[in-house]
Order: sequence, then C-alpha cells, then structure tokens
Amino acid sequence: MRADRLDLANHPRVSKQPLDGPSSMSSRALPTQTRTPLSFANLPNKQDLCNAFVGKHLSELRTPAFVVDRAIVVRNCAAMLESAQKWGAKFRAHVKTHKTSEGARMQLVSGDREAHAVVVSTLMEAWQLVDAGLVSDGTIKDLLYGLPVSPTKIADLDELSKQMKAHGAAVRLMVDNIDQVRALETYNAQFNRADPWSVFVKVDLVGHKRAGLPHASAGFRALVETLVASPSISIFGFYCHAGHSYASKNLDEASSFLSGEVESVLAAAVLARSILQSQINSDSKTTLPFVLSVGSTPTAHAFSATALEKLVSLLDGNVLELHAGNYPFCDLQQLATGLISADHVAQRVLAAVISYYPGRGEDGSDEAMCDAGGIAMSKDIGPWSGYGDVVGIVGRTGVGRSRWKACGWRLGRVSQEHGILVRKNSKEPIAEEERLRLGDVLEIVGQHACMIAAAYPWYYVVDSEDTAAEGEEVGGRVVDVWVPWKGW
Repeated sequence: MRADRLDLANHPRVSKQPLDGPSSMSSRALPTQTRTPLSFANLPNKQDLCNAFVGKHLSELRTPAFVVDRAIVVRNCAAMLESAQKWGAKFRAHVKTHKTSEGARMQLVSGDREAHAVVVSTLMEAWQLVDAGLVSDGTIKDLLYGLPVSPTKIADLDELSKQMKAHGAAVRLMVDNIDQVRALETYNAQFNRADPWSVFVKVDLVGHKRAGLPHASAGFRALVETLVASPSISIFGFYCHAGHSYASKNLDEASSFLSGEVESVLAAAVLARSILQSQINSDSKTTLPFVLSVGSTPTAHAFSATALEKLVSLLDGNVLELHAGNYPFCDLQQLATGLISADHVAQRVLAAVISYYPGRGEDGSDEAMCDAGGIAMSKDIGPWSGYGDVVGIVGRTGVGRSRWKACGWRLGRVSQEHGILVRKNSKEPIAEEERLRLGDVLEIVGQHACMIAAAYPWYYVVDSEDTAAEGEEVGGRVVDVWVPWKGW
C-alpha cells in the first residue's frame, strides 16, 4: 500500500452522519467515507506462482483452472485498437474482464497504435492500476470510474484524483442522479476541493433499464441542468452501453445497436449544449466539445464502411469514443453474435472428468461429471445451450490447444462445485476420440468470460504461437501466470 494514501477511516473531517433516503443530499450531509486499502487485497505473489508453474504441462495443473492464450489476447487487443483507428475514434479500454496489469497494457499498446484511457468497475481496479505503475509511466492518462458515484466513496476518489493528477492524468466519474451531484458539491465545500469533478453522464437506452436515464426524460433534463449550473462539475461527455447488444446475431443487428447508442448520446449532447448556451453567464465549468462514449464488445466489432459513414454524419462536432471490455478473452456469448470466430476465444477452463453415467441422459445417451460447477463456470447462460462447450481434451491425439475441436459434449447442468456433461446430440454415437474417461482433463469455453475469470485467484497463461516439443500440442505448457485484482 502506498504510504501517501489517505487514511479515510480515521479522517477527522469526514461526516459520520448516515444517509436517510433518496433526497438526503439536499441536507448537505455526507455519509461515512469508506475505503479498501491495497494492503488488504492479499494477492498471491506473481513471481512465486511463475516459479511454481511456468513450464508445467496443462495436464499437471490442479483443476478447475483458468487458462488464457496470450497470443490470442494480443491479436484481439491489436484488432480493437485498429478498429478504433479506422473509426477515427478515441478508445477507452474496460479492464473489468481480466483485472490485470498485463491485460491492461495489451489493451492500450499494440505496435505503433496506442490508447491512454481506461474504465474500471471497482476502486480496487483503479488503485491497482496506479500501484502497477501504469499511470506513472504514462500508459494511462485518463481513468473513468464506471459506476454511478457513491457518496460513500468520494474521499477515496479524491485521493485517487490527486495521485493521478501528480502524473498528469485525470479521473472521471459517472453520474445519473441529482443527489450524486449534490454529494460532490458538498464534498468540495467541506474539504475545500477547488477542482471541479469531470463527469460522464450515463444515458440509458430506452427500455434497457441499466444505469442512466433516457435522454428524452424529464429527469434527464433536470440532471443536465443541475450539472451545467454546478461550479463543482464539468461535463466531459455522455456515456452509453448497449449491454443488450449481446443478442446480436449478425453485423447488421450489431450496427443497429451501435447506431442507437450514438443517437442517444448525441441527443443528450444536443440538449446539454442548448442548456449551456442558455446559461452563458452562470458559473458553469462545462466546456465543448463533448465526448460521446459508446460501445460494448459486439457493437465495437460492428465496423463497416456504411456504419462509419452514418456515425460521422451524426457526430455534429462532438468527439467519438469507443469502449469495450470482453474482447481480450471472448466467450460463447460473443461467438453467438456471429461477429467473431472461435479463433478469437482466448480463455478456457480446465476441468477433470470425475465420474461417468452410461445411458443416464436424454434418449439413453451417456452423461459424465466434471469438477467445474457454477462457481468455476458461472451460471450465466446465452443463446447457445448449456454453461459451456467442451472444445478439447488435454493431451488427446487430434485435440489440443492449437485449435478448437468441438467434442460433442457440453456442460449441461451445474451445481456449486461440479457440472454434468451431456451430449450435444443425444442420438449421435460417441466417436472413440470423444469418449470420456475418468481423469481426462477437458478444456471448456464458458458463456461469459468476465464472470468466469472472477472466480480464479490466478490465470495460467499459454501461448499458441510458441514452439512445442516434439509430440506435444502447441501452447500446452504454462509460459506465465497473471494475478487478477480482487475486491472492491
């Protein structure tokens, strides 16, 4: 933990008065400020893990285990930076999927292409990026805390802002509620913070009901009016996330979701500009142009000349920013969109076969049990059936890390620590190379990489572009270990 980190728990000027309800900020009382010290993260030591596991074959790893193919991550990250460049857009990398310094660097730097902006989903992610040196070395110059700001975390965000400012970097917040604005104003007055908070206003796509407000709602207009009038706030831009774009089945559908995002943030920007112009003599800290931040992994993959032409026509002098986070790893949900291929999927879970049940399944088909269940694979589902597809059997002839080979098995049911493997086609006979034996180590690609990765204390890293010893599959040995950040 950094010695100059603010001790919020013992800060003498932080109010201990609790919040009373939705309108509590009107009383100008801050709730107790909270923090999660880095020293409490208690992460495993990377060097110790590398000493223990680098060089080991996948068959030697305790299951369940999370495996990442570094070569695929590098390609995916390079392709995303290239797409942003083709769009003429800035890029903001979401680090919530992998939660690692190694992954963040790959997202931001690829050859002569680079970006310097990130979005985090937890304050632990933000502080770990600082602690890893990505801010001090100039890799990260702009960090967005991607949840609507909690009044209990403002002091921690202020300290984060001070440390990043010392390196010429900025912290930005997300707002979607007037009481968040009042809390920030109260904090600035109570602690004599002179700098206005730079914020993205979260725009909710109509009917989506995640964070944010619909741009055409009365509540959104009131929020923007409050922000523009506040001397404690500077509107940096408008942010939209089409999470429902995971339902895309093709490029046209993804492009439609992307257009909807752009149209929503643009309408918000037009409204804000008109309000700003009407308050020209106010103490507003907001300036133009606005940054319009849109994206998700499906919509970020929806590049086409037609889509680009439409985007440019919509910008109206604002700056386009693309954000995405799942793309370094990818998963079955992304495959189902039709916008990526199996070659883009960089993560797999290793699970051992621990029992076998001949004739127990549908129409008399076989079933088996493995040691990866709901925690190891998550319980997220998607357009593809089940909780994961078996794509390889470690060490089995013809099935290896170097390629995706569907084995006719999927993870059909899960309990906490075990899963039931079922046949994809119950009437199809089992080929000899697909027959499961107790002790076989399976490679399973799950539905949602972000949720799956969160269960693992470290990731075993392989590289499918490495050379392999004679008789071994490519990428079958550990070349690195990544330690993801845990906690909030």
